Amino acid sequence: MKSRSPLVNRIAIVVGAVVLTSLVSMATTLAVSKSIEGNATAINLAGTLRMGAFHLLAQTASAPPGTGQSESSTAQLIARYEDRLTDSGITNAIPEARDHPLAAQYQSIQESWTNLLAPALQSHVRGTPLSVGLLKATEHYVNEVDQMVSMLEQRTEARIDLLHLIQIISLAFSILIIVALFLDLKNRILRPLRKLVDIAFAVGEQDFSRKADLKGSDELSQLGQAFDQMTSELALTYHELEERARTKTEELERSHAALQLLHSASRNLFANHDLCDGAVPMLQELEQLLGIGPINLYLHDRDSAEPVKAVTTATKERPFYCRDHHCNACLVSPEVYDDLPEENNDGRRLLLPIRTPGMLLGTLEVWYPVSKGLSETARRLLETVSDQLATAIFLERQITEEQQMTLAEERTVIARELHDSLAQSLSYLKMQVARLRRLSIEGEQKEAHEAILDELSMGLNSAYRQLRELLATFRLKLDTPDLATALHKTVEEFSERMGKPVDLTYNLPPQTLSPNEEIHTLQIIREGLANAVKHADATAISVNVAFKSPSVKVQIRDNGKGLPRGDQPVNHYGLIIMQDRARTLGGQVKVHNRDEGGVEVTLTFVPKSRNLISTEASSA
Repeated sequence: MKSRSPLVNRIAIVVGAVVLTSLVSMATTLAVSKSIEGNATAINLAGTLRMGAFHLLAQTASAPPGTGQSESSTAQLIARYEDRLTDSGITNAIPEARDHPLAAQYQSIQESWTNLLAPALQSHVRGTPLSVGLLKATEHYVNEVDQMVSMLEQRTEARIDLLHLIQIISLAFSILIIVALFLDLKNRILRPLRKLVDIAFAVGEQDFSRKADLKGSDELSQLGQAFDQMTSELALTYHELEERARTKTEELERSHAALQLLHSASRNLFANHDLCDGAVPMLQELEQLLGIGPINLYLHDRDSAEPVKAVTTATKERPFYCRDHHCNACLVSPEVYDDLPEENNDGRRLLLPIRTPGMLLGTLEVWYPVSKGLSETARRLLETVSDQLATAIFLERQITEEQQMTLAEERTVIARELHDSLAQSLSYLKMQVARLRRLSIEGEQKEAHEAILDELSMGLNSAYRQLRELLATFRLKLDTPDLATALHKTVEEFSERMGKPVDLTYNLPPQTLSPNEEIHTLQIIREGLANAVKHADATAISVNVAFKSPSVKVQIRDNGKGLPRGDQPVNHYGLIIMQDRARTLGGQVKVHNRDEGGVEVTLTFVPKSRNLISTEASSA
């Protein structure tokens, strides 16, 4: 079927002419290259004939005379040389026509070899000096070979020049065809195309007012009409597309920021062992990204009926659990955040569980504006953050539990060793002191001996009591996972010993103390209770453990008889041990008589642990 478009017909004619020119050029190039095929090989082989002739001459002159194989060796060399002279690589390059100069030259080389050089070599005795005739025959032969090599090179170069000429002619003809096409179709292609390009640039600059106004029925005219229709439609839909692009860009930016936030959150949560320091900056960035806030994190603890607030991103007053008074990350001024959300406003609050399989660790409370709402993307991001928090809290708990288990195992070993060694030794010494008391010591040294025995007995009893307290503390810690439970068991123990209940008030955030701080605090409390029950004859004892940021304060009060003269009793080592333990905690112990009667023991220290993650959580 013929095309009705003149533009297509003209292009087809030009393309056909170019293709025909290319085919002719390729065919002639192939024919010329075929004609010079093997000339390089023939030139190389002809060059080796010259070296072979000189080699034969050298072999003839160097062979030792008188050997039996001299004649046969010369004949073998000549035979191999004749094979090279008639090699197919040379004969294929020689034209078949007898009157061709190259064929005549090759024939002359063969005659020179057969009639001159070969007989001279055969007649020469090997090892004797070369004759003048042999040298002249060799020189004549080599000149003949050189002339044939020159003819082969000239013939090859002539064919190559012909090939270059054909290519130049084809190139010139192709250029003429292309120039003619350009001149003929300039007005039919270039000018309309320039208009279309101008319209395209105008569309790129958001100008949809320009029109092509091309008349005719060829392809470019139809394309111009399509361009005019397209610009009209683009003018109507441009604003809608621009709005969609802006929306998508904002979503991509938020997604990119969310990915960066999740990356930094993972790094901070798993690298920082303080949940407050690790989570507050990340949650504040999340608030700015999503336009929400504030965000609160509650942890579930077995010792508290209600969830314990562990992290908040915005508060007017320093939180109860805060232990770093140099940190103001979560504090906001009333001017910036006057209307913090109320707890009973559920319309603005989203609660996300922080859980692992089979265990509920806490709750993430997110406040957001009612008018704005919370998109699905924001919800998914918040859920991902809650999953990261759950993983970080769970891993930190595992580490803490492993540390506590290791510490418990070490204390078990120590308790066993103390019981098997030191306790038995003290019991043995007590028995020896009892034996000494039964001895009848008379004379002037009796009073001195009695005083020494009393002092030994008092020291042994004090050491034995301290050892029992230490063993009891170790064994109690083995069955109790935290300080609160250990204190409850201690209070029950001393309540039974006193016959009246001991009042306990415990108010510490989860995991405020490290395991070592817990054991020292527990031992000081046990020592204070032991003193109150044994020495003070108290009928009412209270223990108060409170956290007043950033310090832990422990108070043990009784209504007993108090300290004599308000000072530590003689030969009483319990208070000295308590003071040593307080110094180990980096704090101090104060013991004084109360105005209303009894003794008050006060322990104050700043915890070194920065971990707010609870080691116990309720199951989901």
